[in-house]
Amino acid sequence: MPFVRRDAEGRIVAVFHQKVEGGLEEVDPESQELSDFLTSAHLNEGVNQDFIASDLGLARVLEDLIDLLIEKGVFRFTDLPEAAQSKLLARRGLRKEFAYVEALFSPDEDVIAADNEADEEGFL
Repeated sequence: MPFVRRDAEGRIVAVFHQKVEGGLEEVDPESQELSDFLTSAHLNEGVNQDFIASDLGLARVLEDLIDLLIEKGVFRFTDLPEAAQSKLLARRGLRKEFAYVEALFSPDEDVIAADNEADEEGFL
């Protein structure tokens, strides 16, 4: 049976598989109220995922813009505040890591075969 936490108005605000703290109420897993809460939570999650995807896309645009402005000599990387420099460097490192891992586990066998052939011939 699921356990729920309610707000001051008696609405469900959280659901648990087990009683992890005091003040939780056991509810029927078939209750309409629980079903409504879970449906609403799922819909809100989708909206949040859209915002997160949008933010990540915009972050990539900003990274590319910063790289372009540096390349064109509009400003230097060191002109950025240290916190911004650290975040950009960390993000670049993560992107390189993920690109490497993605290449290792690529489902495209041609890419893997091409990499293996290059290694055998002594090319990097």
